[in-house]
Amino acid sequence: MRQVMIPVSEQARQRRGLAVLAVLSMLLTAFFVFSVTIGYVQFTPLEVLKTLFGGGTPKEALILLDLRLPRILLALLVGAALSLSGCILQGVTRNALADPGILGINAGAGMAVVLFVAFYPLYAGVSVFLLPFIALAGAGLTASLIYTLAYRKNQGLSPVSLILVGIAVTAGLSAAMLIFTLRMNPNDYHLITIWLAGSIWGSNWSYVLALLPWLVVLIPVVISKYRILNVLALGDQVAVGLGAALEKERYMLLAAAVGLASSCAAVCGGISFVGLICPHLARQLVGNRHQWLLPAAALSGSLLLVAADLLARTLLQPAEIPTGIVIAILGAPYFLYLLARSKA
Repeated sequence: MRQVMIPVSEQARQRRGLAVLAVLSMLLTAFFVFSVTIGYVQFTPLEVLKTLFGGGTPKEALILLDLRLPRILLALLVGAALSLSGCILQGVTRNALADPGILGINAGAGMAVVLFVAFYPLYAGVSVFLLPFIALAGAGLTASLIYTLAYRKNQGLSPVSLILVGIAVTAGLSAAMLIFTLRMNPNDYHLITIWLAGSIWGSNWSYVLALLPWLVVLIPVVISKYRILNVLALGDQVAVGLGAALEKERYMLLAAAVGLASSCAAVCGGISFVGLICPHLARQLVGNRHQWLLPAAALSGSLLLVAADLLARTLLQPAEIPTGIVIAILGAPYFLYLLARSKA
């Protein structure tokens, strides 16, 4: 039987990638456990285990199982999905500043949800499982509009044009959302204000179950496309020369990125910068190979959002800060740093 020899540099890259994924997984597990125990009501790990296996008091079961655990799971899932969405957008557009929030995808999803709430207050009589479809419709239309406006016949998809068009469309949609909130009743207005700030407000299992099928379908599809993303990173001409169906693969990847971002926006609002920060951090750790970059970015996104949500819940107890504001405090300076570095 013939033995396949792997170059030493490739073996070193694999060892480093596996080590980074192992460390990120352990850190995520530690933060998850710590986040479960910490809050306005604190628990010991033993009390958590006891409650998980049905031995806790009704109050402990309510706090842990019905409120805290679904919220932390949402943060974990949303962080992974938004980071993967940003990683795809950066790979497809070859733009280091691409992110679902910056490019207007979150704003499109938000606009659809705001329109829905404006005409159907508090989702009256409508299942929560419909929200991702509503957000997807808004995000898909917005992404198509941005792609069309940024595309140049002779130049293709310019990274600078994509950013500028995305910022302009986001500004326009944000203004339109404010106008539509004026027709809402106070309860709906309060809900939408918190949602737009990027709060993981769907703290129950219905929102976890509404989001989970989208991620179960889309994340494996994205991970399986790592070879295409590696080829796209070489440039359009090289990708076509290597036999890649360029436009078809690009549209599929963009559709997956929009699906991931919009389904997350439906349950957690407009959380920006996760898809910008985490792919860059993962790239520093494992390099540009997407077979390592995608899982490292997903784990980094989950870790960042779980940690940010923990800060949002505990920093000003008993009051809460929207998680999106915590992320923005971290992400805005990093975005300015990347923007300055890209001009250098």
